[in-house]
Amino acid sequence: TTLLQALVHSLDMDVHLCLINNPTLTRDEFFSFVARSYDLPWEQNKAFFLIEFAEFLKKCRVNNDRVLLIIDEAHAMHEDLLEEVRLLSNQDKMGQDVLSIFLVGQPELNPLMSSDRLLALRQRVGIRFHLEPFSLEETRQYILYRLRKAGANHFNIFSDDAVSLIYQISKGTPRLINIVCDHALLTGFSQGEPMINAVTIRECVKDLQFPGEDTPLPLPTVLKKSSRNFPSKKILLLLLALVLLLLLIEIMPASRSVSPLGLFLPDSWLEILHGLLSTQGG
Repeated sequence: TTLLQALVHSLDMDVHLCLINNPTLTRDEFFSFVARSYDLPWEQNKAFFLIEFAEFLKKCRVNNDRVLLIIDEAHAMHEDLLEEVRLLSNQDKMGQDVLSIFLVGQPELNPLMSSDRLLALRQRVGIRFHLEPFSLEETRQYILYRLRKAGANHFNIFSDDAVSLIYQISKGTPRLINIVCDHALLTGFSQGEPMINAVTIRECVKDLQFPGEDTPLPLPTVLKKSSRNFPSKKILLLLLALVLLLLLIEIMPASRSVSPLGLFLPDSWLEILHGLLSTQGG
C-alpha cells in the first residue's frame, strides 16, 4: 500500500488512474467502480460498459494517454472477478498497451494465480515481482527513515537490542515493524523513557495480544517464556544452607554476647525461636 501511494503521487497528468483498494466486489460493483473512476457511464449493463470502455481506450490511444488499473489486496479477489479483469484487458485491441493492469497483494496471491481457471490470466502477466522481507540492517534503516519522515530531532531512539528484537518479531515485514514501533513509541512516551529498549518491545508485544490469542505476532521463542526473574536454584540452596548454619550456631552452647540471628531477626522473634528450640530439646 505504501509503494502504491508513492506510485500514484508520481504519475503524470496524462495517466488515467483507477485504484481499487477493496476488491471484494461483485461483478456489477467492479464495473461500476471502474466506470466512475474513468468518468464513463454505467447503465447496469456489462455489454454497454465494455463498448464505452473500448471507445475510451481508443481516445486515449489517439491522445497518447495511458490508462492504469491498480487492484490492491488482489489476493482477496474471487476467481470469477479475476477472470473479468482478464476479459477487460481484451478491450485494448490495438496491441499498443494503452491499458496497464497491476495486481498487488500479499503472498497468498501466488497460489490464487496458480489456479487452473486462471491459466489465461496468468499467461497475460508480463512482469512479476515479489518484495522480500527486510534484513536486520534494512529493518534498522527503515526505522530510521520513518523517524526522519516523522520529524525526529535525533535518531538514537531505539536501542540496538530493541531493533534486533523488532526484526525477530516482525521477520522483516514492514507492516509489523510499523505496528511494533508505533506501540513502543507510545509506551516509551507514557513511561518517560529516553530510549526504547528490548524490555519495552516485550511489553508492547504483550499489549498487542487479544483475549484468547496465544500470540498476536510471530514471537521468537525467548518471548514466550515468563519474564519473571526468579532466583536460581543455586542461590536458593545457598540461602537455605546459611539459615541452617545460623540455627546450628544459635543452639550450640557458647560464650557470646551477641546472637548471630539477632543480626537479622527482632528480639520478639528470637524469643519465639528459643522457645521452640527448647521445646524440641526437651
